[in-house]
Amino acid sequence: MKLNNIKLPKWNFWNFGGLFFFYFLIWAVVLAFLPIWLKEEAGLDASHTGLVFSAISLIALCYQPFFGVISDKLGFRKNLFWFVVIVALFMGPFFTFLFIPLLQYNIWVGAIIGGIYLSAVFQGGVGVVEAYIERASRASSIEYGRVRLFGSIAGATATLIGGMMYLYNPISIFWFASCSAAVLGILLHTAKVDPSASAAGVPADSNEASSEITKERVFSIFKLKNFWFLSLLIVGTASVYDVFDQQFPNYYNQFFASPSLGTQRFSELVSLQTAIEAILMIFMPFIINKIGAKNGLLLFGLLTFVRIFGTAIATDTVSLSLLRLIAAVEMPLLLVSIFKYITSVFDIRLSATIYLLAFNFAKQAAIVVFSSIAGNMYTSIGFQNTYYFLSAIVLLITVISIFGLSNDKNKREPVGSVTPKQNKERMVAVPKV
Repeated sequence: MKLNNIKLPKWNFWNFGGLFFFYFLIWAVVLAFLPIWLKEEAGLDASHTGLVFSAISLIALCYQPFFGVISDKLGFRKNLFWFVVIVALFMGPFFTFLFIPLLQYNIWVGAIIGGIYLSAVFQGGVGVVEAYIERASRASSIEYGRVRLFGSIAGATATLIGGMMYLYNPISIFWFASCSAAVLGILLHTAKVDPSASAAGVPADSNEASSEITKERVFSIFKLKNFWFLSLLIVGTASVYDVFDQQFPNYYNQFFASPSLGTQRFSELVSLQTAIEAILMIFMPFIINKIGAKNGLLLFGLLTFVRIFGTAIATDTVSLSLLRLIAAVEMPLLLVSIFKYITSVFDIRLSATIYLLAFNFAKQAAIVVFSSIAGNMYTSIGFQNTYYFLSAIVLLITVISIFGLSNDKNKREPVGSVTPKQNKERMVAVPKV
């Protein structure tokens, strides 16, 4: 019997979608306004703000290799996901009582402790959340992209609500995040995985999954040329995407009569962006199935270049706003393509490890470097010249990846269509790429 003919309970889809919604509700409401909060409430300049983001990214590097291997060993067990949820529950208290005093005492101490806390929830924790839900969705024959759209809906919701809350009381957004974490915990407790998980390339028994994840198998990843080219693409595109977005709200605000008006308009703009993103997420799995995951990743790089370079030459709020909306296409492309690419050309059992190393670890390592460089460049040569520099990096790496990254299109199989023989072959050894 084909797995895609099995009718699964509707609860799986809504439950996995709810996990994405409330996690990214926390993500969006905090990170969308963090650069503004650091400037207006904590009193940091662009260089110190860059230092804080660099610390978050640097400390996330310490989490990600371990999170990846542990996630693959745990299989469908939720231990690591629970760690992220529990830490997120303290978002309100951390920002209310601890973060500003630490930053005022010593910027380095504040940045390091802030990095330890925030990276556990966000840059480190996001890989845990996404890898678990992707694995559970694949095991339940649910298209990951359609579940992931709930994250985009959360982004639109959070930026709209967050903008109003921030203008009323900046600290309220962090207590809202704590409340969202409580709901996330309830949904995680009720989440169930289809027992026929092995049909999707994941052993149904978590102990079986753990026994197959050996040190030799993990280290064999580093021998693959395709792993390094995938990491390079992520470093040169996705990491620059994040660095560009870190202080873009502050640049956007310069085009308005007052910072509060700019913050309000930016909140409305991001809400529109994430609403469009949610709609596109519905159709993106179909598009990526047609064009291939590699082409999806390359298209993401091209659009990132257009958006950053276009922002550098834009002279009015209309142009800046239209360019910002390109992100509504970029993120669905990246999120759907990266998982489809990894599960197409690498050992499925190591999907979480590869995702956290080639995507999260590589991205955060680059952000550590780029955040500090960009922060200093913003101060010394201005936003526009810095954007020229960032866009050149994106274009160069995207062109290199056209020739370096292996083609997945002939290898890719839709969810649930892998035959037992194909699945056995893909799980015996890491394929050559």
